[in-house]
Amino acid sequence: MGIFRLVTSIALLAFSCSLYAATIYTWVDKSGVVHYSQQPPKDVDAKKIYTEDMEPAKIGTSTPQRKTEPKPEESELAKSAKIINEKDKQQANDICESAKHSLNVLKTHTNLSQQNKETGDTSKLTEEQRQAAIAENTERVKLFCK
Repeated sequence: MGIFRLVTSIALLAFSCSLYAATIYTWVDKSGVVHYSQQPPKDVDAKKIYTEDMEPAKIGTSTPQRKTEPKPEESELAKSAKIINEKDKQQANDICESAKHSLNVLKTHTNLSQQNKETGDTSKLTEEQRQAAIAENTERVKLFCK
């Protein structure tokens, strides 16, 4: 009786392994689409793949990671604003008020002139210069007006 059980167990084990194995047919159609089937296709040269020879693929997901932008290097204006805000509140307030006034003038007037500090000559402010001055004074308001 013991040998019968052993032979039966071995036969069952061998039979159960073959149950899990399967033949898969794969082919590529004229459109370049890859097909898989357990039935052999008609009139197509299909490749046989045996499931016991296949490597299992890793299953799972990964959490998307947010890309962190490198912090831009602190500008000279930001560095000096930090020092002025800590040491001299009155000077910071004066810079704030001056920047607000300049920003108001730059945004409400388009025909502006500027004076060259070295020569004393007056020239018309171009639109590019006006936009640069708006950006600079906006930054000053952000840094000094708290």
